[in-house]
Amino acid sequence: MSTRVTWGTAAQATLHCLVGCAIGEVLGMVIGTALGLHNAATIVLSIALAFVFGYALTMRGVLRAGVGLRRALRIALAADTVSIAVMEVVDNTVMATVPGAMDAGLTSALFWGTLAGSLVVAFLLTTPVNRWMIGRGLGHAVVHAHHAH
Repeated sequence: MSTRVTWGTAAQATLHCLVGCAIGEVLGMVIGTALGLHNAATIVLSIALAFVFGYALTMRGVLRAGVGLRRALRIALAADTVSIAVMEVVDNTVMATVPGAMDAGLTSALFWGTLAGSLVVAFLLTTPVNRWMIGRGLGHAVVHAHHAH
């Protein structure tokens, strides 16, 4: 069953997801770059941390609503997995394909500009995905009943 979902609702859900993704993504890129890790290792670290922080932020609200830890994790997995995956594919593809961005270093405008731009592109491309999913009762729609407001 499909319900009408506004772009505003989809953007809000995407922004919620983007916050956790961005924290993990930026942290992973900074750690990987600072440690001189290979680009592939830096991307893997960024993706892993994006999922951890994305799920953690969703679980925080669900746990506040009185849901148990195990159920909160299942809700976060159902709510955010596709959204985070799309964001991570997009933003890491941008980072990996902009010449020199991953090797530019933490003091470089190229590194930070590309990272910021990659998150904007990820937001723009993930919002329609979230709109489609929410309209079908999937993705972020499953968490709305459990958020403590």
